[in-house]
Amino acid sequence: MISKKANLDNLEETEKFRVGAFSARYLKKAIERGIPKYEFPEEGMSPRAAYQLIHDETSLDGNPFLNLASFVTTWMEPEADKLIMENINKNIIDIFEYPQTAKIIHKNIVNMLGRLFNGHNTEFMGTATAGSSEAIMLGLLAHKWSWKNSGRGTGKPNVIFGTDAHVCWDKFAKYFVVDAIRIPIDKNKRTITADEVSKHIDENTIGVGCVLGTTFTGEIDPVNDINDLLLEIKREKGWDIPIHIDAASWLYTAIY
Repeated sequence: MISKKANLDNLEETEKFRVGAFSARYLKKAIERGIPKYEFPEEGMSPRAAYQLIHDETSLDGNPFLNLASFVTTWMEPEADKLIMENINKNIIDIFEYPQTAKIIHKNIVNMLGRLFNGHNTEFMGTATAGSSEAIMLGLLAHKWSWKNSGRGTGKPNVIFGTDAHVCWDKFAKYFVVDAIRIPIDKNKRTITADEVSKHIDENTIGVGCVLGTTFTGEIDPVNDINDLLLEIKREKGWDIPIHIDAASWLYTAIY
């Protein structure tokens, strides 16, 4: 999200300040005008006032318990909350200063999830991301580079996925200059089909996306059928086109 500069010269005085019940009690200079919205106030405020300010600002947000549109954590065991607070001041990306979380626990979780999805007899690897959208971006970017290095196609790369896929697939296509080929959902199966995928594959396809548990219906794309299709294309034409599975809903369930 990008926010623009607020032009204070064009704003009414009432739009420049935030007024709350706590202002008169905790902030003497804010009695008449309120707390500046777009500038730091001349004086600081008490922790109680700062808390109440942000608490009130977020009070109109949706209730996570009623949120059916995205993956949210509505409740965790007290021990999980305690662990988060114990580690919230760590810079997790600094693996030299904090190796246990970044190396040991990370390795354990990657192996647990790899075996959860039947990876016992194959090689696998994984990494942690800030969320499923970042995971899609990095995964598809890797597919784009693999396609480019293979020399398979010389045109503009494309990625194939269903219209039930998360919006981050479209964002990837836009950000990384890839054509998004969206396949309409079959009315009866409520998923994409291997037959429809086969109509759009060419030498510039960097990958085909499948969803395990869509946000809209919870349906699962026919991964086996699409995988068999891609293997057949590899045998016939030599195009090694990968399949990318967006299993965010399943993974969140597994982790939490």
